[in-house]
Amino acid sequence: MNQRTRPFWLAQALARETAASARPLEAPIRAELAIVGAGYTGLWTAILAKQARPELDIVILEADIAGGGASGRNGGCVLSWSTKLPSLLRLYGEAEGVRLARASEQAILDIDAFVRAHAIDCDWRLHGTLYTATSHAQIGASDAVMAALERRGLSQWTRLPSEEVRRRAGSRAALEGWYSPVAATVQPAQLVRGLRRIALAMGIRLYEGTPLCNLTPGQPVVLHTPRGQVTADRAVIAVNAWMGTLFPAFRRTIAIVSSDMIVTEPNPAAIERSGLDRGLAVLDSRTFVHYYRSTSDGRLMLGKGGNTFAYGGQLRAVFDAPSPYAASLTNTLRHFIPDLSHTPIAASWNGASDRSVTGLPFFGALPGHRNLWYGFGYSGNGVGPSRMGGEILASLALGLDNEWTRSGLVAGPLGRFPPEPVRFLGSLLVRNAIRRQERAQDRDQPVRPWDQWLAGFAASAGKADKAAAH
Repeated sequence: MNQRTRPFWLAQALARETAASARPLEAPIRAELAIVGAGYTGLWTAILAKQARPELDIVILEADIAGGGASGRNGGCVLSWSTKLPSLLRLYGEAEGVRLARASEQAILDIDAFVRAHAIDCDWRLHGTLYTATSHAQIGASDAVMAALERRGLSQWTRLPSEEVRRRAGSRAALEGWYSPVAATVQPAQLVRGLRRIALAMGIRLYEGTPLCNLTPGQPVVLHTPRGQVTADRAVIAVNAWMGTLFPAFRRTIAIVSSDMIVTEPNPAAIERSGLDRGLAVLDSRTFVHYYRSTSDGRLMLGKGGNTFAYGGQLRAVFDAPSPYAASLTNTLRHFIPDLSHTPIAASWNGASDRSVTGLPFFGALPGHRNLWYGFGYSGNGVGPSRMGGEILASLALGLDNEWTRSGLVAGPLGRFPPEPVRFLGSLLVRNAIRRQERAQDRDQPVRPWDQWLAGFAASAGKADKAAAH
């Protein structure tokens, strides 16, 4: 893409910069650690590895520019895994599930400290998150997981009185709500560009406009690019939704699905009138959640996941275009916050999310290779958890034996989707059933049994732990 077609956040971030793009790789080079992908996961991996071993020679290869993928276009809601506790316990056991829930909250605090320490100007606001019900059918959707957190002494969540929920959400549509202070909002592209700046200052070499064409495994591994190659002792692949394109064996481990977003023109007076708590990440409790937040310059961003699915895991042109669902999102925004009904929409966009079977990312070594690691599958909630991903991948690359390298997250994919065309057609059937179910629930009408049955395939992961940050 050229700069004129960049999604809103990335175009805004680039307009603030004076630094030039990093040059493409045009010759053979050598490195101790090579990382493919300069999004959150790749940059956190590089930074954390360099902090642990300052002498380590690290190279990052990026097909586009740092932040050109999901890291530069997500909704900017920085959420933990606390509401995923039932899934964490089921997949990893009591002790590890509890540890990961705690670690996911600590990751947000770690990002907060890093942003402050390095003066990254990214509209970072640690104001918390509000999980709401916007239909009578959603009321009580979070009760079970909140009770499970409370029993384990993990709960940062508070059920708010109805009027307080509506005030903080800025919406009369909010019927119920739970608040946690351990969440943040951020201008996502400015965060990833800030990480890029810090990585370069640490001496990490970055080559943008340098896609990985193929690799020759071995000791060392050789990464081939269009005009050069990197020979490295160890390598990390951090390309997320593009993993199946580069490595076909992983195509069935994720489903590529869009998250679509709109953002208004600045209207701080209308946001003030609505009562919305600025800096708060607000989500509803439907299966494909709506999520919204304000910005420090008085805009409101609203998004929704689960719209466009990719056949065969192939990235489609629509993922780099304005959202086909902009009109629907605009109607939702005006329903939620009527004070913004006459505020023009500044832009719409969408992006590819790598949804795993479990709704959680997974990490590991490529089969048969002890010096080549990967991590992906954030399922739409990657801004905060990518800091944990960096801890895992840096620990693996450094050969450490710690709580990260022993984690169940490092067991590789825990399930696969059906082969095509079953995966694609099944996804559309379930998506459309969910849409019909939610339309009925929004109108307080009965849901058809067929739609309820189909929607259950997606809802089985738990409504409250659906990823909304992408």
